[in-house]
Amino acid sequence: MDSPGTRRIKRTLEELAARTDTDRPPYVTIIDEAAAACADLERAAGFVDADGLERLDTAIESAIDDDAPEPAARGRRTRSAYRRFRRAAAGESLDDAGLGDDGSDGSADRETDQFHSAGGTAKRRTAQGSQ
Repeated sequence: MDSPGTRRIKRTLEELAARTDTDRPPYVTIIDEAAAACADLERAAGFVDADGLERLDTAIESAIDDDAPEPAARGRRTRSAYRRFRRAAAGESLDDAGLGDDGSDGSADRETDQFHSAGGTAKRRTAQGSQ
C-alpha cells in the first residue's frame, strides 16, 4: 500500500502528464508573459529584446480575431505599459492624460518610428535654406 505522500506525488505526476497547453489559446500565453514581465525591469527588458513587443502585437491581433475582448484589452494595456517604459527611459513625460480607456495612446506609428524629433544641437542655416 502506498503512503499518503506517495499517492499525492503520483496524483500530481498524473495531472502533469495529462495537462496540455491547448487549454488556452497561444495568444493568452504571450499576453500573460508580457504582463508578468512588466513587474520586473530586467524581465521587461528581456521580453523586449526577445522580440516580445512584436509577439505581443500579434497576440493582440489574434485575440481580436478570436473575438476575445478581455485578453485583447489586457494586451493593449500591457503594450501601453511598455510604451510608458520606453518614454520614461527616453526622459519623456509620463503624463497619461492622452491615454484611451484601453490604454492606447494612438502612438503606435510614432513608437516604432526610428526617426523622431529630439532635443539636440540645431543645424545652422546654409545657402540651401536648411536648418
